Amino acid sequence: MKLENRFTVPVPVDEAWNVLLDVERIAPCMPGATLTSVDGDAFEGTVKVKVGPINLTYGGKARFVSKDDATHVAVIDGSGKETRGTGTAKALITCRLVDKGESTDVEVDTDLNVTGKPAQFGRGVLADVSGKLVDQFAACLSDEIRSGTPSVEVPAP
Repeated sequence: MKLENRFTVPVPVDEAWNVLLDVERIAPCMPGATLTSVDGDAFEGTVKVKVGPINLTYGGKARFVSKDDATHVAVIDGSGKETRGTGTAKALITCRLVDKGESTDVEVDTDLNVTGKPAQFGRGVLADVSGKLVDQFAACLSDEIRSGTPSVEVPAP
């Protein structure tokens, strides 16, 4: 199933690009996500999510398939399995950053394949849950960016 989400971050595109590629910095902004390891472009973790009346926890891994600094497009391939159950989730996520001067539009296109309990709810419910998660992520990310916390240590002048 295809999901499309959009949000805006309050910084120019180059700064937004650097922040969005910093998995350790942005992971705390993803509702229910816990990052357990990062190794280069690969990372692992868990995600807790509520779909309808069901609470689910997935353990999984993801990796950047591509990162194009010139076009500000990143592709992430991720997969996970329910920690209590047989359901799986696979996603190919394409993030495009669009320069808007002092802000940046983030376009997130996801090709999602879900099996198990959440599959019974259909596209409408999954799209609604996805939209709410992205909205919460975007609000947290905007706050994180506004706080000015650098993702890497800045050397003294």
